[in-house]
Amino acid sequence: MPALAIDGGTPVRAEFLPYGRQSLDDDDIAAVAAVLRSDWLTTGPKVEEFERVFAAAVGAKEAVAVSSGTAALHAAIFALDIGPDDEVIVPAITFAASANCVVYQGGKPVFADVDAETLLLDPEAVESRITPRTKAIMAVDYAGQPCDYDALRDIARKHDLALVADACHALGGSYKSKPVGSLADLSAFSFHPVKHITTGEGGAVTTDDSTLASRMRIFRNHGITTDHRQREDRGSWFYEMVELGYNYRMTDIQCALGLSQLAKLPAWIARRRDIAAAYDRAFTGVPEVKPLRVRYEVGHAYHLYVVQLQLKRLEADRSRVFAALRAENIGVNVHYVPVHLHPFYRRRFGTKPGDCLVAEGAYERILTLPIFPAMSDEDVADVVAAVGKVVVAYAA
Repeated sequence: MPALAIDGGTPVRAEFLPYGRQSLDDDDIAAVAAVLRSDWLTTGPKVEEFERVFAAAVGAKEAVAVSSGTAALHAAIFALDIGPDDEVIVPAITFAASANCVVYQGGKPVFADVDAETLLLDPEAVESRITPRTKAIMAVDYAGQPCDYDALRDIARKHDLALVADACHALGGSYKSKPVGSLADLSAFSFHPVKHITTGEGGAVTTDDSTLASRMRIFRNHGITTDHRQREDRGSWFYEMVELGYNYRMTDIQCALGLSQLAKLPAWIARRRDIAAAYDRAFTGVPEVKPLRVRYEVGHAYHLYVVQLQLKRLEADRSRVFAALRAENIGVNVHYVPVHLHPFYRRRFGTKPGDCLVAEGAYERILTLPIFPAMSDEDVADVVAAVGKVVVAYAA
């Protein structure tokens, strides 16, 4: 058996393979350059064009472009008028922004546990966390797999709650043939470089409610009713600030890049699914590694490919396996530390270990493997080989 790189052996690959990265080509560069030569670098026509094309791509009536996925989540929570004493149910396994956006508005995130096999928000756990102060449910499409929206929608209707989708992992996914972006009252997306398309930084919120869309457009512009281009078109200088908003605008430069990237999304989603299928096949006979279950009625977007290590079969914990794979130049990662275990939430809201036992147990086992469209078949084979090498070395 070859020695592990962490023990001085030769790594599986010579160059480091990240878990995710952007793909850019000459079309993207040309699209950005055209805007740089134009009169409008921000609040210009490319923003409206991107919003229109993006909304159509995800089956929504409205899209509001903002400066990041976090800004998208914040805008959604603002639009719903979440405030002090309001509670929003959030899954324990997610990025901190899913909960932070509630705190920004003075509300309280209430953490619910996840399904053990998918790590998606557990509808039964949601039901158990509802109180008279609950105002919304935050459904996080973890790793790119849409939540059980039928069950969550039923709960939302039963208790008169808003349903927000944190779809930052799931652009290009679907649930029962309906595209992600059209499944909740408001859906938030991220265009960070590791996501399905990138605008450098950036995000968007989609909705069918024009009133909510209007509120979010004011919110992203300092709470002001008109932007610079609108005032130029009217030949006016006058504006009013009607809400306490933020500068969450997305530039025309970013929107031009987003439009170019969006045209490639179907091919990129197909490649992500091909890589995931290759991993699924490879790990079928590896009992130490268990991929997350994919529900039959969804189209998975595979922002992440997450496995759960079967630690009873290994003489190493997740940290040791993580370090060993990194030494083999495989850029594994961990998504995520359960949000309720972060010091801020423990200090501010009194959350603690034991609040979400499924999420906490999964956290000790999960690893994210590299997956992005530019990966070659050889890259995929290197990941499989490295995982096999490490689990054989540490097999109990």
